Amino acid sequence: MVNIKVCFIDNIPINVQEYIKAKLKNFSNIQINFQGGEQKGSIPKNVLDADILVGWHPTQALLKRAEKMRMFINPGAGVRHLIQIFNDVNQNRLVYLINGHGNSYFVAQHAVALLLSLMNKIILHHQWMKVGKWRTGDKEGASIPLRFKKVGLFGYGAINQKIHRMLSGFSIDFSIIRKNWYKQKKPLLTEVQKFEFNQLHEFLENIDILIIAVPVTSSTEGIIKLKELELLGPQGLLVNVSRGEIIDERSLYYALKHQVITGAAIDVWYVKDPKKDKEGKKYPYNFPFHELENIVLSPHRGYSPFNDLLRWNEVIENITRMADGRDDFINVVDLKEEY
Repeated sequence: MVNIKVCFIDNIPINVQEYIKAKLKNFSNIQINFQGGEQKGSIPKNVLDADILVGWHPTQALLKRAEKMRMFINPGAGVRHLIQIFNDVNQNRLVYLINGHGNSYFVAQHAVALLLSLMNKIILHHQWMKVGKWRTGDKEGASIPLRFKKVGLFGYGAINQKIHRMLSGFSIDFSIIRKNWYKQKKPLLTEVQKFEFNQLHEFLENIDILIIAVPVTSSTEGIIKLKELELLGPQGLLVNVSRGEIIDERSLYYALKHQVITGAAIDVWYVKDPKKDKEGKKYPYNFPFHELENIVLSPHRGYSPFNDLLRWNEVIENITRMADGRDDFINVVDLKEEY
C-alpha cells in the first residue's frame, strides 16, 4: 500500500463527500481534500501535492502546476475537452486520464424512455388531453410497434451495452457498429449483426431505429449527414444521447422537416450555453426544431438524477486501486483514440 493524496477541484455536495469518505474509511493511506479549486488565480497547496485530481474542467495552468499528479478522474462522461490538454501533460510524464461511466445506467434508461415516448406518441397525446381531447384515435396519432423492428446501436460502450440489455426483452433484431471489436471480451447479450465503422452505410440500410451513444472524436464528429439519414429511410427513427456534434445539425433539421426519416428523440444539442431570445426563451440549436411535430426534445438531462451516490463507485474504485499499488485502472482514456 502507498500513501495517496486525492483532491477534488470542483464543488462536491456534502452527501457525496460523506459517501466517499465512508467508502474509503478503512484506507488509512488515503488523504482526501474536497477544497481544491483555483482561488482568485492561485492554486492551493493540496492541488500541488495531489496524486489524484478529480473534477470536470481543469485549467491548463492547474494541471501544469500539479506536478505530482498521476491520475485525473473526470466523474462525468465525455472527455473531448480534455484530450489536447492531457496530450500536452503527457509529453513529459505519465498521467492517467479517467472517463467516468457512473451515469451510464441513467443515460441508457433515458434513451429507452425517449424511444418509447417517440414511438407511442406520449407527448402528443399528453398535450391533447391537457386541452380536453379524449382518445382521438389512431388516425391522429397511432403508436409505432417496436415488435420486429431492427435496432442499430451506434457504439457499444457502457451506455449502449445497457440499452441493449434493456431492450433485449422485446422481439427485435440488433445490429451494432463499433470501431474496435477486439475490445469486446464478454459474450454479447443476444445475437447481433456486427459492423465496422467503414460499413456505416450498410449498417444504416440494415436498421429501422438508430440509437447513438458513441464518443465525439475527430472520426465521429459530423459522421451522420443527410446521406446517412436518407439511408436510414422514411420509416427510420433516431435517438441521440451522445453529443449533438455526431449529427450534422442542418441535415437533421431538413430530414425531420421533410420526412426523410419518420422522427427523432434528441437529448444533446448544438449550442452549449444558449442565450435568451427577445421573448426570454432559450433554444440550444440554430434551427427551429421546436416547431417540428416529429421530434421529442430533451434538455441534455440523460445523466439525471445527479444525487445518486452509486455513480461515484467507479471514482472510488480507481482511488483504491492506486492506493493498493495497482495499475489496472478502469475507464482509462486512450488519448490517441480520443476516448
